[in-house]
Amino acid sequence: MAFVYRRARRKFDEEPENHERWLISYADFITLLFAFFVVMYSISSVNEGKYKIFSDALGDAFGGQGAARRIDTDIPNLPLPNPALKRRQEMMKRERTQLTKLAQDLMSTMAPLVKEGKVRVTQTSRGVSVEINASVLFEPADARLTNESREALRAVAGLLKNDPHAVQVEGHTDNQPIRTAFASNWELSAVRAAAVVRLFIDAGVAPERLTAVGHAANHPVAPNDTAEGRARNRRVAVTILSNLPDVVKEIPTTPAQ
Repeated sequence: MAFVYRRARRKFDEEPENHERWLISYADFITLLFAFFVVMYSISSVNEGKYKIFSDALGDAFGGQGAARRIDTDIPNLPLPNPALKRRQEMMKRERTQLTKLAQDLMSTMAPLVKEGKVRVTQTSRGVSVEINASVLFEPADARLTNESREALRAVAGLLKNDPHAVQVEGHTDNQPIRTAFASNWELSAVRAAAVVRLFIDAGVAPERLTAVGHAANHPVAPNDTAEGRARNRRVAVTILSNLPDVVKEIPTTPAQ
């Protein structure tokens, strides 16, 4: 009798251990993370057209009056307060107002000579300038002030005495050579400017505010080839210098009425 030995079969075969099972969980996590960022991006980027359609649809569904209001995500560009800039603007305004009033007072004081065309008052970025024809102040080729001119200059000095601005007096001549006590037009223009400065000092204007400059014929306001042009170039300019030279725009003044 043959004996057959048969190995007993196991009820089940043991499954081999899978060491890569964590990849499934990792892939699911990455997918969820990607979906999360897609949703966040879609929320942050509002399409105005689609948002309006969605808002109108909600309004119709809830009675037509409850439509969602548009979300304003724009940040207004509000100017930041600048105390230094504000103070500078206020100072500019005061300076402009003060110089304009001074120009008007000078126009009123010199009104008769302004109407005759012998005095011109202008307000520029440099300050307020009073150009006086030399024939009003001096005899030809002379640097001594006439008696009539002293009265007019004292009236100007009365306006400048209590004003805080610096004052520059400039003498100008034509281009014709002179044969007098002055060697050239340089000396004549400088001495004429100094004569006006001395009168201002005698009238009470502080000397440290005053400057005398002679330009000879180097800054003409008219051609020197005619008698009329040379007469215009012979002048003395009294300039009240602005404390803010870059503030005041050129504003021609008009004679006082």
